Amino acid sequence: MLHSLVRPRNRSCARVPERPDSKRRRAHGQGYDARVLFRETFPAGAFACNCSVLACDTSKEAIIIDPGGEVDRIRGIVEHHGLSVKAVIHTHAHLDHIYCTRKVVENHGGSICLHKDDLFLYDGIEMQASMFGWQVDSVLPVDRFLEDGDSITFGEQAALTLHTPGHTPGSVCFEVKDGDKHIIFAGDTLFRRSVGRTDLPGGNSKQLLRSIQTSLYTRAPDSLVVPGHGPNTTIEEEAAKNPFVTASRAL
Repeated sequence: MLHSLVRPRNRSCARVPERPDSKRRRAHGQGYDARVLFRETFPAGAFACNCSVLACDTSKEAIIIDPGGEVDRIRGIVEHHGLSVKAVIHTHAHLDHIYCTRKVVENHGGSICLHKDDLFLYDGIEMQASMFGWQVDSVLPVDRFLEDGDSITFGEQAALTLHTPGHTPGSVCFEVKDGDKHIIFAGDTLFRRSVGRTDLPGGNSKQLLRSIQTSLYTRAPDSLVVPGHGPNTTIEEEAAKNPFVTASRAL
């Protein structure tokens, strides 16, 4: 949900970085205790897209999810912790989630991963940027097209791809296991007490609600949900309290 579309804060990919060794408890969200996964999640770019850097604590291999900005902060995290970036993965290809993909890959390497049904948006980054009077560099080629059920490995960890069309045709969520806990990076499919908008090209409201009910609400109830924007939530909370779609019905 590009809920900040009308009032972007700052279109620069590089802002003054916060200390990369900031407390992991704050990065993980209230009530979440990390086990074997390193995670830093922070709002990035003009639309405060939640960007995440995940790494295997053992191998230091890492993936980056939705680098919509904060190139300097990402560099600080990668260098401070000695991470090796294996992939830059995307929940979908709206501008606020891909804006700094090229710069991040040029800085740190890694395969660019995206669902093929969002390629028209990815290749159309200049058109998307022109809506705001921005100029952007052309994108780098996608290295791997993700499908439902695909796994992106980084060290001893893996991110499972869940195809959840609706916000865009190629929207996906990523599920990562951390000890006995699960984290779902939901992109703009599911938010705390809200859902993604479907009035942009490729959006489909019926598909979105079906994706949430069949692909997300069927995951472990205590799974932590990290949405594309805004605060964290859980599958259990949204299945019971989301005003747009509960486990039993959709409005």
